[in-house]
Amino acid sequence: MTTTTTPTTPVRTRRAVVVSACLAVTVASLAGVLGLWAVFVATRRGQLVDAAAVEGAVYGQTELWRMAERVLDVVSVSAIAVVLVVAMGIAVVRRRWELAVQVAVVMVGANLTTQVLKYLVLPRPDHGVAVGNHENTLPSGHTTAATSIAVVLLLVVPARMRPLVAVVGAAYAAATGVSTLVGQWHRPSDVLAAVLVVLAWTAATCALTALWPARLAEDAAEGPPPSRRLQRGMLVVLWTLAVLAGAAAVGALSRTWQAVPVDARTDLLWAYGGGVLGTVAACAAAFATALALRDAAGRRLRSA
Repeated sequence: MTTTTTPTTPVRTRRAVVVSACLAVTVASLAGVLGLWAVFVATRRGQLVDAAAVEGAVYGQTELWRMAERVLDVVSVSAIAVVLVVAMGIAVVRRRWELAVQVAVVMVGANLTTQVLKYLVLPRPDHGVAVGNHENTLPSGHTTAATSIAVVLLLVVPARMRPLVAVVGAAYAAATGVSTLVGQWHRPSDVLAAVLVVLAWTAATCALTALWPARLAEDAAEGPPPSRRLQRGMLVVLWTLAVLAGAAAVGALSRTWQAVPVDARTDLLWAYGGGVLGTVAACAAAFATALALRDAAGRRLRSA
């Protein structure tokens, strides 16, 4: 018989902290999306910076595109459907019904939000910047799809597998985002906004996990947690990468911000490099945050 446990006051307090952290990440992520739009889409200088990154992608594109095209070919509606079914199947086999709901909410919510923001909510003012699509392309649909695919797998796998899945997921999301830059399909701000959209939905649904009534049968199915050494090690790797790549991206894009409009090859490469580094930083930070929130939310099983 499945038994539901009654949480004690300290456990309730811990849950409240976790839920508050999840909601704070959700709000901050959505604010970040709007901030990216306000800076890089709504202003002429921001559009010029993004345009410089798009132009910089031309250099070395032929060789890079051979790899990037293969990465982008993986992202499709059928791929999303397959991963959704597999992830929900894993959740059902583990008798983790809230995870099955969570997977569907993250996948559908993130991809639908991206389409609504891109086509119905966020306009693209005409500031006379001719490079790239004249219609709004923020957030990136391909990056949203790839990031959501990686995130739902992180959410449903047993605890001991999450650190490794987080690192692999961050790498896959970053590879997809960078590939859209290589192919000049998207601007850097589009990619960063997509990652934040997925993080917002991930954090919101982690709150659902924290609030879901704990059951002893689910606790047994969860299995042993990852070693602290592995968990902390992967978090250190992700956050170190996020900080270093982020600092380099800020430096490169700040240089472009001060110099636009630019047409020299070196300046264009600085902008392009800043976009690539920003993508890597955003993916590393997002998956480190998702890993930490998912682990904190799951502790309600072991603490109840």
